Amino acid sequence: MAPLEPADWYLIAASLPVGSFIGVVIERLPAEEGFVGGRSRCPHCGVALTIADLVPLASWLAARGRCRHCGAWLGWFYPAVELAALVIAIVSLAVDRGALAWLDAALGWWLLILAWIDWRHAILPDVLTLPLILCGLAAAGALEPENLGDPLTGVVGGYLGLWLVAWIYRRLRGREGLGMGDAKLLAASGAWAGASGLPSVLAGAAITGLVVAGAMMLMGYRLDRHSALPFGPCLAAATWCVWLLGPISY
Repeated sequence: MAPLEPADWYLIAASLPVGSFIGVVIERLPAEEGFVGGRSRCPHCGVALTIADLVPLASWLAARGRCRHCGAWLGWFYPAVELAALVIAIVSLAVDRGALAWLDAALGWWLLILAWIDWRHAILPDVLTLPLILCGLAAAGALEPENLGDPLTGVVGGYLGLWLVAWIYRRLRGREGLGMGDAKLLAASGAWAGASGLPSVLAGAAITGLVVAGAMMLMGYRLDRHSALPFGPCLAAATWCVWLLGPISY
């Protein structure tokens, strides 16, 4: 593997602050709170946090996961998100270098936000999914302008495909099975992976969902045919893998 260039080290250095910001978005966006500006505060005592409290990973480790002011346990959420952002940067550099690695990481970070919000709240906000479609088309236009028809077809096919599945499920079962957020996320998958990549995205998402369900059952969760698991995290993981590695050869 070629040695890392300065731009590659910048990506690694940026990943932890980006992860910290991602955590703020995940916390505040579903609650319709502003995540640009405004002071971060301890959720227990309400004290405004200083720069010393907000250094990614380091502050949490130094305080042993507790608020320096009230001593309350702060949980694993922020360090977990920051580490996930770091892993995304490292994997991106293992696949690509330079500007392409930054693009890989940016997509991975965006999908991380969507996956975490959907897992927590069972929603995929339009403010995240719709711009992701446009960004995917812009990336396709910049990287392969001669092949723009594939992502355009992927957007339409991805949305209509899941919309049809959701409609059929609702007609047969009399209740919602898939939300339109999933359809919009699959449209974004089509923008990034192209129509040719959608079968691999769907197969990967289905396999991921089965693995997650199996792991939950092993951990003691009771799942039956009425249990609802968010599909967004599975789509997000599969989309990033197909973007990085390409579609599966059938």
